[in-house]
Amino acid sequence: MEANMRESNGVGASQGGNENETLPKDARTIKSLLKSMGVEEYEPRVVQQFLELSYRYVVDVLSDAQIYSDHASKSSIDVDDVKLAIQSRVNSTFSQPPPREILMELARSRNKLPLPKSIQTGGMPLPPEQHTLTNPNYQLLIPKQHWAGSDIDVEIEEEEVVDADTSENQNPSQSPVTNVTSPTSQKQVQEEQQLQQQRVAFSMTAGKRPRIS
Repeated sequence: MEANMRESNGVGASQGGNENETLPKDARTIKSLLKSMGVEEYEPRVVQQFLELSYRYVVDVLSDAQIYSDHASKSSIDVDDVKLAIQSRVNSTFSQPPPREILMELARSRNKLPLPKSIQTGGMPLPPEQHTLTNPNYQLLIPKQHWAGSDIDVEIEEEEVVDADTSENQNPSQSPVTNVTSPTSQKQVQEEQQLQQQRVAFSMTAGKRPRIS
């Protein structure tokens, strides 16, 4: 039985060795990288995917290096062109985290801000209402009441005032027929003028309110 197990192991090892020998060099490199990282079980298409990714990356880097070499009027691509192409590719494709010093400085500036003071009550201490998630983030908009006919009333009153002004301008020499010598009549005229002024002022300031009869 032990002999059979040794024979089977030998056959498996020989098959694995033959399979590795038939693979291209780049595929064997990918498999060795996966094995070095502890990845033992994977589908065969994983190696093909990594090969496609590596080929595409190399082609992009060499294309950028060729552009840099032509811009510098060089006859061929050198190491500096490849390094510059790799650096530009890393900066544009792979996002790098900010340095630790910058993060520490941001943390210090943020931690300098004092925490909101909590009100000590009988229950659980909570921050002020404006700092809680239960704070309503909306306000009720009270609609303005529009009274029907209010604009018409204002227009009518304005027309009456305009008519009174035009009548006074047309006949500046004429005065209302009143008994000037009587003090009671003068008092009545003044009261009527005051009432008219109050009525005009009320219509201008509160034009949107209904007229109370």
